[in-house]
Amino acid sequence: METANYTKVTEFVLTGLSQTREVQLVLFVIFLSFYLFILPGNILIICAIRLDPHLASPMYFLLANLAFLDIWYSSITAPKMLIDFFVERKIISFGGCIAQLFFLHFVGASEMFLLTVMAFDRYAAICRPLHYATIMNRRLCCILVALSWMGGFIHSIIQVALIVRLPFCGPNELDSYFCDITQVVRIACANTFPEELVMICSSGLISVVCFIALLMSYAFLLAMLKKHSGSGENTNRAMSTCYSHITIVVLMFGPSIYIYARPFDSFSLDKVISVFHTVIFPLLNPIIYTLRNKEVKVAMRKLVTKYILCKEK
Repeated sequence: METANYTKVTEFVLTGLSQTREVQLVLFVIFLSFYLFILPGNILIICAIRLDPHLASPMYFLLANLAFLDIWYSSITAPKMLIDFFVERKIISFGGCIAQLFFLHFVGASEMFLLTVMAFDRYAAICRPLHYATIMNRRLCCILVALSWMGGFIHSIIQVALIVRLPFCGPNELDSYFCDITQVVRIACANTFPEELVMICSSGLISVVCFIALLMSYAFLLAMLKKHSGSGENTNRAMSTCYSHITIVVLMFGPSIYIYARPFDSFSLDKVISVFHTVIFPLLNPIIYTLRNKEVKVAMRKLVTKYILCKEK
């Protein structure tokens, strides 16, 4: 009679985005070019906001925090993904997998809460313009940003606590290019229905509720602007800002709802949606906002002229 022998999984094998060498090389060039082109742009946004005294309002303070979180979020998965394009056997240790999972949900949830704070900031600016500076003072902004990070930390700890208590005795292959709860749960050697239900409620339900609340908030703000204001420059600027925020909300929450607000079954679009969710959209978010904001573009142009072009001369 043989004794049941369960080997604890110490590493996971990632299937990556493609098994074809030529496709991997093409994807490497595309993602590396995108990453190296957009990443400095996001860093430039942060520096411009920090160094330009004209961008001292709460809106720009929150935008700088959004850019920082987006840089961090995309950097959790992108570097390893690029390296793995040249590795035949793509592996990640159990500890590395848990760390990647933790930071992915920590930063992602923090960004969702920060987008909610940004919606409140726009409400104060549009509906309470005379009291805006008093309401959104620097102390409150710092507290709201800290609460966003704290909320993301608590959310991520819940996901990690649910994962680490599961037994993993094989197989150890994840059909993805990074570690996330949707893939790791599938290969656990136990009935994961209770854990999966909690994860769907904590990740999926939060995404859906925040998404609907934010869309309703911006719809209300746009209605207020169209009803009580004329077609002046300030009104057009406020509406442009709201449209930029709505675009970011859709890009952030759309893929998140698709990934987490359903049973963790595998679908053909999963990898494509995950790439846009973890790499493409996070890097694009601050750029999308900046393209519609004249003040930030002017500050970035001044920064490039002063610190880069002048040094070259």
